[in-house]
Amino acid sequence: MTEQTNPMRTAIVTGAARGIGAAVAKRLSADGFAVAVLDLDEAACKPVVEQIEASGGKALAVGVDVADEKAVDHAVTRVAEELGAPTVLVNNAGITRDNLLFKMTAEDWDAVMNVHLRGSFLMSKATQKHMTDAKWGRIVNLSSVSALGNRGQANYAAAKAGLQGFTKTLAIELGKFNVTVNAIAPGFIETEMTAATAERVGMPFEDFKAAAAAQIPVARVGQPEDIAATVSFFAREDASFVSGQVLYVAGGPRA
Repeated sequence: MTEQTNPMRTAIVTGAARGIGAAVAKRLSADGFAVAVLDLDEAACKPVVEQIEASGGKALAVGVDVADEKAVDHAVTRVAEELGAPTVLVNNAGITRDNLLFKMTAEDWDAVMNVHLRGSFLMSKATQKHMTDAKWGRIVNLSSVSALGNRGQANYAAAKAGLQGFTKTLAIELGKFNVTVNAIAPGFIETEMTAATAERVGMPFEDFKAAAAAQIPVARVGQPEDIAATVSFFAREDASFVSGQVLYVAGGPRA
């Protein structure tokens, strides 16, 4: 367990009801943080909160649409009041609306941009005041290898690339307050989202994973815990000289 200063620091993880977000929330709890588990459906966050509490941690379920400014401000205020001022933020909430450009609707474009980019902007803006007041903070944004380009994902790739520029700019602006800002770009991670992709292309998930693993140097697909471990590093006290970076966690060299 990573040693934390008292009082217990508070972390917010968005999109934390399942998959990567849930793994990150549980890992940060194990590292000694109180964790706010945020997702669109508050009830869906409860199992993660219960798992954290069963392990002796402190957690709070909060339902929020990260693209809604008032809802975000209310959620962050609630976290500060019930858990403590949030000084770690993991912008993980995301959706996909995949299609080739000529089939992609403006609604599909806007939906992806709103969750990934507007959501990360609103969450970062709402939490940064707590970090700057504390003169300590960590923001970790979830990008993707899709930022390098991926057929059928013009919206998702653009959003994930945008998060990298957002990360580097916030690192410049917030560094003087002892706040670091970094991004993680996962490769193929075994989640409900990748299972849904396999279903959409009509391939059994095990075959889909095997095909992906064959293209990955370490010869396996990633697990949510692989990303959680990387978030854990960025959130540490001794990672304070690492900021504005994009770390590809993809089982091999990318970028």
